[in-house]
Amino acid sequence: MNSPIKFGTSGWRGLIARDFTFANVRIATQAIADYLKVELQNPSSAIHGRAPVVIIGYDTRFLGREFSLAVAEILAQNGMEPLLCNRDTPTPVIAHNIRARKAIGGINMTASHNPAEYQGLKFSISNGAAAPPEVTKQIEANVARLVEENWSAKTAVVGTFTCKTFDPRPAYFKQIKKLIDFKTITSAKLKLAVEFMYGTGRGYLDTLLEEAGARVIKFHDEPNPLFGGHHPEPNAVGMEPAREAILAGKANLGLGLDGDADRFGIVDKDGTWLTPNQILALALYHLKKNRHWEGAVVRTVPTSHQVDAVAKSLGVPVHETPVGFKYIGALMESEPIIVGGEESGGLSVKGHVPEKDGILACLLMAELVATEKKTLGAILKQIEKQSGEFHTDRLNIAIPAEQKEALLQKLGSGLDKIGSFPVEQFITTDGYKFLLPNNEWVAFRASGTEPLIRCYIEAKSVAGLAKLRSACQKLLKG
Repeated sequence: MNSPIKFGTSGWRGLIARDFTFANVRIATQAIADYLKVELQNPSSAIHGRAPVVIIGYDTRFLGREFSLAVAEILAQNGMEPLLCNRDTPTPVIAHNIRARKAIGGINMTASHNPAEYQGLKFSISNGAAAPPEVTKQIEANVARLVEENWSAKTAVVGTFTCKTFDPRPAYFKQIKKLIDFKTITSAKLKLAVEFMYGTGRGYLDTLLEEAGARVIKFHDEPNPLFGGHHPEPNAVGMEPAREAILAGKANLGLGLDGDADRFGIVDKDGTWLTPNQILALALYHLKKNRHWEGAVVRTVPTSHQVDAVAKSLGVPVHETPVGFKYIGALMESEPIIVGGEESGGLSVKGHVPEKDGILACLLMAELVATEKKTLGAILKQIEKQSGEFHTDRLNIAIPAEQKEALLQKLGSGLDKIGSFPVEQFITTDGYKFLLPNNEWVAFRASGTEPLIRCYIEAKSVAGLAKLRSACQKLLKG
């Protein structure tokens, strides 16, 4: 019997009531418990000898708390100490509390920015990072064994199990106040439009900003498991209410969070939605130039080379990792990294958790505006005077399943040209990336769950972006 429990770049996700069921959540939890019990007995493990405390949290999705209680019950049956967040909680807050309480791990019920019909289970290791592949492979092997054995547990009625709860907010606030210059934010008297996407960020980002004296207009700051009928993603569409408030003169900066507050969305004073690529470049610029932080920057393969251009101008080394914040987080744990991020909206900084934190990213942009007393767009223009412009795009191109493998083999063998653009370097760190003249490039990655290929493009002009987009579409569609 095949199990639907497969861990991707950020945990296991599935459709509620089809794949994501209480029975499957219990199996996944037992598999995690089996992994943790082995690690607790391993003298070389980071958690050897620790009290078996596991932090449990959930976002605002359907049955989040009930699934969390099911997790807690299985952990308790395995002799562990489940510690449940007292309300729906941002992913980075859970990550920090795993570290702060020296827990042996954490289980978070979240499907991040996925549609409302999805739920997810994310296992984080003792440093607060998402479990790496070498860990999730062991958990999946445990799942396969449990399914083979037809394992089941005797449990209480759903939602009736009780366990110890705690408020994770004070520890996180203490941490974030070490990282953000709130005095500078206070002095700027900012007017901010904040979009919560009906998610977990309310009471976190707004409270921190209001305590700093900012005037905050809030959008969708109540929990809603259907997310108002939209994806809880702070992209240009999701940030439209904040944009309208800015254009109406009610705010001078828009900040947004996805459903579990690990991704961010930023709208500038002129109503422009800034890409995560641009925000990562701005964060590096700010932390190195204004804060004088030392270290390197780390980005994923399909993240903009604008980051590299800023790094070069500031004398900062650049690291490139596969897609998935767990790879960025691993590097951040092993060497000094000023900031790490990815084009999909994840960012963290030195001294913080090796996990995406949208709250932190939003506060950094408020701090940058307050520090330089300029719009983010004006700062970007200043940067681009040295580096030139960077224009990015991402295409999801449907490919018939029977053609997908042949196309991947073609890409994997390397290409001399992308359309009329000669290939100067071929990179296979994750998918297939082709570096072109003039610091332009394209990258291709296959979806692991759908018959499509993701194509990432970066060009130095709008016209160049259009040409590369056309060339990539022709290449993939034959």
